[in-house]
Amino acid sequence: MERSNGRGDERADEQTDERAGERAAARTGAGRPPTIRGVAERAGVSKSLVSLVLQGSPRVSDTKRQAVLDAIEELGYRPNAAARSLVARRTHTVGVLLNDMRNPWFVEVLDGLNSLLQAHGLRMLMADGRLDRRAGQDFARTFQELRVDGLVVVGTLPDTDGLSEVAERLPTVIAGNHEPRLPHTDLVTNDDERGARLATEHLIGLGHRRIAHIAGQGLVGELRRRGFETAMRAHGLAGSAVVTSGDGTEEGGYRAAVRLLTPPSAAARPGAGPAAAQRPTAVFAFNDISGVGALSAAQELGLRIPADLSLVGYDNTYLARIRHLWLNSVNNASHEVGRRAARCLLDRMERPDAPAGQQLVAPELEIRGSTAAPPPD
Repeated sequence: MERSNGRGDERADEQTDERAGERAAARTGAGRPPTIRGVAERAGVSKSLVSLVLQGSPRVSDTKRQAVLDAIEELGYRPNAAARSLVARRTHTVGVLLNDMRNPWFVEVLDGLNSLLQAHGLRMLMADGRLDRRAGQDFARTFQELRVDGLVVVGTLPDTDGLSEVAERLPTVIAGNHEPRLPHTDLVTNDDERGARLATEHLIGLGHRRIAHIAGQGLVGELRRRGFETAMRAHGLAGSAVVTSGDGTEEGGYRAAVRLLTPPSAAARPGAGPAAAQRPTAVFAFNDISGVGALSAAQELGLRIPADLSLVGYDNTYLARIRHLWLNSVNNASHEVGRRAARCLLDRMERPDAPAGQQLVAPELEIRGSTAAPPPD
């Protein structure tokens, strides 16, 4: 990575400060704000040494460093961040592109991401991929134009065509998804197939045999469906496994649950056995939002949770922890995913040509109050 010298920082700071001062004076009629030259004169040192202090250079003696800091405090000098960024060719910002900010799962990912980035002097600029599609913009390229120092893509994006081009020029990490696989782009995500097996095996362990899955979209949706079907098959229950599609939203979960919980009668389906006419006794939802929709559908149909129907979600968001929902959910360690993604990005910024890596964070099942043994037939 390119590094600046103190002389370049000094010139950029001074020139930009003076131009800003002239504009401020013209607007307000007040005197010009303090500049790096004024700080140097007050401290009795060179402008180059002031720049070194502002950069945190260890090549400055404690006495002179303190003199510069005292002068900065007395004059109220504020370094011009834009000028320093131009010289250093770094903006100390990270672009974060999300699939949909309405999903509460992102809150904890962002918390983990920001905790480490902020500690390293980096700020996040966020964009919503859903708005990207509506506005016809490509925020991945927009971040590149804003000269961010790196990019984190969080969740499943429906269109990643422009991402590969940006990732060739910008340190990039993908968090919470298993695709796309790009050279020099790291993936940090949950072990979704394992998490789905945990949820399904929990329901099987309670005695459920008719279990349905409200599936999600993208590769994450495929992996969670695969985990569900693998667990059902391992226990000889493949014939009673039911999968219906969802879109990861509350409305999608509601509609899917209505389809599952009001199946057509066996008489209406020629050749169908008795099990086809029976509703599932348990539902495993793609995520917590879908699970909330399924819970609403069950209640409207007069089914009690968990006495009549057991329900498990995924992501362990704050929704699952609301007391009147109290939803069992797979904890996909979202905060840890965010923290590891930040660590990968920091490493990628230092070694942009390092081979791409993948980290899977192990999930755990959080047991609350939405599952029980199946009701007697």
